[in-house]
Amino acid sequence: MKLLPILVAATVLPLALFSAAPTSAASNVAPDAAAYTVDGGHSSVVFRIQHFVAPFWGRFNKVSGTINFDSKAPEKSTVEIAIDTASVDTNDAERDKHLTSQSFFSAKEFPTITFKSNKVVKSGDKLAVSGDMTMHGTTKPVTAEVTIVGEGDTMPQMGYRAGFEATFSIKRSEFGIKEYVPNISDDVKIIVALECAKTK
Repeated sequence: MKLLPILVAATVLPLALFSAAPTSAASNVAPDAAAYTVDGGHSSVVFRIQHFVAPFWGRFNKVSGTINFDSKAPEKSTVEIAIDTASVDTNDAERDKHLTSQSFFSAKEFPTITFKSNKVVKSGDKLAVSGDMTMHGTTKPVTAEVTIVGEGDTMPQMGYRAGFEATFSIKRSEFGIKEYVPNISDDVKIIVALECAKTK
């Protein structure tokens, strides 16, 4: 059985985020409030699921989104993330085809996994980012623990950037993806690592 459902997300996702203070070795001081766009080519969404007796890792190759971050008042920050469901990648083409079928993600019917924040709370040197994750036609609340990795000016052609890493867990059955539970675990750990370019 070469399967393994999951996700995400978000997510999806869930995905994403912001910073409470400049932490990069780069020289610039962060603006109080700024808008960012996720650089999908330098961002990652990976998931971990238990397959019988061993952990298994997969990823989604396409992620996009926008972040509005206020460095002095992170609770005012917002984030929206979208993951291309069909971009699931488990290093096996046949398994990926099965995962995008109606048995799992049903990618034609539900082409994206999304996360939209509704609350940001600063907790020590991290952020707790809560919001709604939508996958497989179902919306559920999730909260991600976000680490502020760094921010600052980069190469001239790439401009000011900020980096974040979010971790959270979901039960895939709550999103209607129940195939092969419990042989393939219900619990899914998701890591979303984002590099974001300042747009204004």
